[in-house]
Amino acid sequence: MIRLPMLAALVATLFTAPLAQARANEAVTHFTLDNGMEVVVVEDHRAPVVQQMVWYRAGSADEPKGSSGVAHFLEHLLFKATDKLEAGEFSATVAANGGRDNAFTSYDYTAYYQRVAADRLGLMMEMEADRMKNIRLTPENIRTERDVILEERNQRTENNPAALFSEQLNAAQYLNHRYGVPIIGWKHEMEELDLEDALSFYELYYSPNNAILVVSGDVTPDEVRELAEATYGQIPANPDLPERLRTEEPPQIAERRLTYRDARVAQPYVRRSYLAQERDSGAQEEAAALLLLSELLGGGTTSYLNEKLQFDKQIATYTGAFYKADTLDDTTFDLVVLPVPGVSLEDAEAAMDAALAEFMEEGVDPEHLERIKAQLRADQIYARDDADRVAHRYGSALAIGLTVEDVQAWPDVLQAVTAKDIMQAARDVFHKPASVTGWLMKEDAQ
Repeated sequence: MIRLPMLAALVATLFTAPLAQARANEAVTHFTLDNGMEVVVVEDHRAPVVQQMVWYRAGSADEPKGSSGVAHFLEHLLFKATDKLEAGEFSATVAANGGRDNAFTSYDYTAYYQRVAADRLGLMMEMEADRMKNIRLTPENIRTERDVILEERNQRTENNPAALFSEQLNAAQYLNHRYGVPIIGWKHEMEELDLEDALSFYELYYSPNNAILVVSGDVTPDEVRELAEATYGQIPANPDLPERLRTEEPPQIAERRLTYRDARVAQPYVRRSYLAQERDSGAQEEAAALLLLSELLGGGTTSYLNEKLQFDKQIATYTGAFYKADTLDDTTFDLVVLPVPGVSLEDAEAAMDAALAEFMEEGVDPEHLERIKAQLRADQIYARDDADRVAHRYGSALAIGLTVEDVQAWPDVLQAVTAKDIMQAARDVFHKPASVTGWLMKEDAQ
């Protein structure tokens, strides 16, 4: 029988050589076009496919007050007509060429992507460059697509008590920052979005000097450069692109609490959100420590909270800890406890606090930490076989102010984190005055 310390050492040894090899095989080229558009090329010639992603440094947190949801609304509208394409023709062309495409909006960026055969990359760039500056919207587009996003909100948020609860908790966490506003928007503001709102956001932020092109797959840097210069490179930069300034949170000096009741709640639970440091360029160590802290506390069946609350005390059916590292501004560290039937949310919260206090007394289990590091190391290796994950890793990082060098250093930064670093991160983040505790419960519960 292999003992746990021996097993952790064996796993670490097995992955050390593949990690070094994977690092050597990830060929990344980074350059900037004359108009300011950043380009990242990640070569992988194992299959004749390619993924193109265009990331705009503009998300819902960049929206003007009173127009929540406009970033996501515009994402939908970019699939309408342009100077060269009819409404719907973009995705139809991708599908006709055997590919798939989509888009998504986050707080800090909006991204559009296509995954196609490598010899179709030029066509994808032509179409994506066209809609970067040439969308043609009509009042009818606005009416129909506004109805679409309102229905999306109905399905994903209004009909989901957990989503409504999450919105309220985020709004309580951020008093002044736009992270407190839902990405999809507040319903009453979404209903008022119009053509002027959409075009104003588009004309301000959709330009090459506010965009990052990431191409991963069976390509060479020279091929990408030639195609990019012939398409995106012909679009002039926006000289009026504003500096990316955000409203800042005032010092949080009061613990906040909320209770959301809904008759549709099937599983009551406790959630706590702490304000936390984001991942910063050239200084990723604290974010790495927080990520490992989240894995130690809530990353699966062997996590600390799960052992304490589910197995030892049999108070919870599920526990979790989550850290959102990849944001432009201060982020959150969240804890969740779902109690077993018969255990009140008050008792579940008290048990969670007691478990956290015990963790702060006991410190990090070295064997558990090494297992998590080995798992992260393995995941980072396997992720390099997925062009989609590769493109996301670089695109999302550059969109929040990180660099290619930060992305490539991240695995080593994680491996260098010590138990002492993690405990210091825990002392910094578990600060009650910078937290919000929420209870999601049935409407008639006491």
